[in-house]
Amino acid sequence: MKKGLTLLLLGALLSQCATVPITGRKQVKLLPSSQLNGMALSQYDEVKKSEKLLPDSDQRVKDVREIGTKISAAVTKFMKANHMKDRLSEFNWEFNVADQDILNAWCMPGGKVMFYTGILPVCDGVGGIATVMGHEVAHAVARHGNERMSQGLIQQFGGIGLAVAMQDKPQETQNLFMAAYGASSQLGMLKYSRQHESEADKMGLVFMIMAGYEPEEAIDFWGRMSAQKGGAAPPEFLSTHPSDQTRIKEIKEFIPKAKELAAKYNK
Repeated sequence: MKKGLTLLLLGALLSQCATVPITGRKQVKLLPSSQLNGMALSQYDEVKKSEKLLPDSDQRVKDVREIGTKISAAVTKFMKANHMKDRLSEFNWEFNVADQDILNAWCMPGGKVMFYTGILPVCDGVGGIATVMGHEVAHAVARHGNERMSQGLIQQFGGIGLAVAMQDKPQETQNLFMAAYGASSQLGMLKYSRQHESEADKMGLVFMIMAGYEPEEAIDFWGRMSAQKGGAAPPEFLSTHPSDQTRIKEIKEFIPKAKELAAKYNK
């Protein structure tokens, strides 16, 4: 019986494999985007109610929305150039800024983005915001949250479907969703894998270049982020995030390729 269940789960996993753009990595994506988008809309509305959002007139909101609009336009071009037109309908972009002194920003399915005021000084202007925006949007385009949510459902609930999990364990499932997308006021509550972070860095570079921003700004941003931590980050082997030094090195190495891809997709 156990062997049969294992084979059934393995078959389901293999049948739901997807490919991450740019890196070509195969990933498991068990959950329909339509279900996650509906859940994202509900959760995003709840976050907006619970947080103190900056008004539309605030210059920080205007900056985030202007950059978000340019990055999302680049994503549209990217998807069209990579035979992903069928996914364009998944995104209904929205950009907000919450007034909390925390180093965080995130993007839910469907393009629901939240920045926190605490990360804006580290961004230090347009280039830094574009770096963070490109990176967070890349997580959504790569469906990293879906991958983590799928893994979480398997690990915590034995692989039951999202609808069943929401019915039987609604609060636990909502918590799992928020963790899978980093939608928390505490940065440490979610740690994407090193692989996810590296993929988001690379894809984010392509998006920000396509949107008209300088990729070298990403090097400066992560340098400031490293300085902000004051050396308090754990050793890389103890962290699911790459160290800032490793991240900066990989970004520097990938910039020429990112420029090449951006030029190709911007045609």
